[in-house]
Amino acid sequence: MDFDLPQDLKDYLAELDAFIAAEIKPLEAQDDNIRFFDHRREHARTDWDNQGLPRTEWEELLREVRRRADKAGHLRFALPREYGGRDGSNLWMAVIRDHFASMGLGLHNDLQNEHSIIANFPQVLMFQDFGTKAQADEFIPGMLEGRYRICFGLTEPDHGSDATFMETRAVKDGNGWRIDGGKMWTTGMHVASHIMMFARSSGKDGDADGISCFLVDAKDPGVKVEEYYWTFNMPTDHPRISVSNVHVPADAILGEEGKGLAVAQHFVHENRIRQAASSCGAADYCVQESVKYALERKPFGKPLAANQAIQFPLVELATQIRMLRLMIRETAWQMDQMPKPEVEKQLSDKISMCNYWANRLCCEAADRAMQVHGGIGYSRHKPFEHIYRHHRRYRITEGSEEIQMRKVAAWMFGFAGPNRRPRG
Repeated sequence: MDFDLPQDLKDYLAELDAFIAAEIKPLEAQDDNIRFFDHRREHARTDWDNQGLPRTEWEELLREVRRRADKAGHLRFALPREYGGRDGSNLWMAVIRDHFASMGLGLHNDLQNEHSIIANFPQVLMFQDFGTKAQADEFIPGMLEGRYRICFGLTEPDHGSDATFMETRAVKDGNGWRIDGGKMWTTGMHVASHIMMFARSSGKDGDADGISCFLVDAKDPGVKVEEYYWTFNMPTDHPRISVSNVHVPADAILGEEGKGLAVAQHFVHENRIRQAASSCGAADYCVQESVKYALERKPFGKPLAANQAIQFPLVELATQIRMLRLMIRETAWQMDQMPKPEVEKQLSDKISMCNYWANRLCCEAADRAMQVHGGIGYSRHKPFEHIYRHHRRYRITEGSEEIQMRKVAAWMFGFAGPNRRPRG
């Protein structure tokens, strides 16, 4: 059993570091762009007088970073080679996301809005695996070229994790469909061209079948942004929308009619393991910064680091980070050893373990970093409050930690999974 990272992965990390140093850090430093990362970051990013949406200058800067990363051959790393990618594996993506997050805040990787010089592109893979040839030929190049921006309409005001009870309805109307309902947290609506709109097209509440994924024009007059929800970490791009009398053609369904939840779940495992890796890296950053500060700060004539009350909590966090990192990498490697449908059957519980624990651990590490740093740690002149507020959301999104623990428990006790026990 070999625990060393492959040499070509180490070489690629060095290549990414060189690219960040040559292209991204200088851009971060010019034109006072550092305002998006120093103590002014929340204000610099947020247009408070425009519903709390991201400022235009912030999003333009992120687009420029993505353009440079794409030109250098990094942005599409995780995509298949036919789309300009490098067939990036789950292990490589987990290691890269961990590495980026452990570097702290910066233009290279800012997950507050899912930005990274190596992107995820889940919608591209959805069109690849579920779209018709016509849909794939239109939308995949359109997304990669920036002509299309597609947001995700699954959660509703009265339904989140209980997606099978969604109230948005699609009714056959002539040679197409009429959709009515409402959605929550349709992230990115302010710049979206389309929505992946999930609606019940048949069956009854609670049925997994009968929900379809429709491609809806985000500018359709029947689609209305009712309000943008201001969140723990601003800016916001998370609205509640209403959908009224929206007509779409029959070929607007992505995937098989009535099988929309398979589309919705398509990328969940890859995203959860990558998010776990990011949280692990961010936790590591918080601990390492705390160690440095504890060695430098000398109250009462001796370093903070001499106090066991400072040492022991950081030791516990460092130990958990190391164990978690090994589990994430093992699980990501295992994901790469099997076809995607088998991941759900064989590894879903381990992925949930990694994800819920990493997100919780990151929040604990950020909180401890604030405590070690004292007053300056609580201020926005240090990044810990930002890290805490951002990663706190991941204990709710991508499947709340309670939902993920429920998954682990179901597999552990034989209620579901490969060792499911017969009822009775």
